Amino acid sequence: MTATSATPRRPGEDARPQITVLGATGFVGSAVLARLARRDVRLRAVARAAAVPPAAAAAGIEVVTADLTDREAMAAAVKGSDAVVHLLLSEGGWRAADSDGAERVNVGVMRELTEVLRADSGHEAPPVLVYAGAASQVGVPPREPLDGSEHDHPATVYDRQKVAAEQALVQATEAGWVRGVSLRLPTVFGTSPGGADRGVVTAMVRRALAGEPLTMWHDGTVRRDLVDVSDIACAFEAALDHADGLAGRHWLIGAGRGDPLGRVFELIAQVVADRAGTGAVPVVSVPPPEHAPETDFRSVTIDSTRFRAVTGWRPRISLREGIDRLVTDLTWHDDETTRRQ
Repeated sequence: MTATSATPRRPGEDARPQITVLGATGFVGSAVLARLARRDVRLRAVARAAAVPPAAAAAGIEVVTADLTDREAMAAAVKGSDAVVHLLLSEGGWRAADSDGAERVNVGVMRELTEVLRADSGHEAPPVLVYAGAASQVGVPPREPLDGSEHDHPATVYDRQKVAAEQALVQATEAGWVRGVSLRLPTVFGTSPGGADRGVVTAMVRRALAGEPLTMWHDGTVRRDLVDVSDIACAFEAALDHADGLAGRHWLIGAGRGDPLGRVFELIAQVVADRAGTGAVPVVSVPPPEHAPETDFRSVTIDSTRFRAVTGWRPRISLREGIDRLVTDLTWHDDETTRRQ
């Protein structure tokens, strides 16, 4: 889809492919937007708040503000799209999946989006729809590494909603409405134009910068497959470029390392200490809260060989480099905040 547009254009119209990014101001969304802005395409950035177009973009960028739970607003936002990247997430993310309206955003939007894309006439081929799923949809990991062939047994409300949205995407692909691709993401960390992530890595960096101990709910041997957000943005670009070879199923994205969180936290403490010229803060184990799910205590390593074989994608940012970037970014923002006070 990258060479020519799949949607016929009138004489004089811009013939470049139209790619629409939903959730373009979010953590992953803004990184995807920045990555795609390098390409010679028409790029539409859709979110509740106005996205800031990347500087020196090769793409022609249109900024759209819309509430995508409004079907008419959604239809207008994706009209004429050759490809849509669906990165929309309910307010509060996975922590608030059981809140009012979360299912409407996490599941309902996908169902209506596929219907809207079906009804959008003028396509020579079904539009590409790339969705941000989650590796956690499998539930309690049945083995290591995960390779995408496992049966899903989602253990949380959030993961059940992600599975339901993914099933709607598969059904729409089988019906010929879209060419749907689901990328099941690992633990994503780092900084993007939309800011730092709200996950455990950033939380620990902030604690280290504040001189506070880094706490774990286990002995530190629990592993997570950590991938920098810039590499995740490249995975979405690769999915757009190889949509025909990927359509109709989900694909696991990961580094394949399975980093023990104890070592990750120790690395964070050391990077912050080296930058500040102080001693490293301690990394300690603490009792877990009663509400902690079982999945928090199970290791996850991801084998993304299948996705790599189709697309050629691989993560390029090492764990150390990603943490260095994150510490630098958060330190700069803290210094900037202090200067403005």
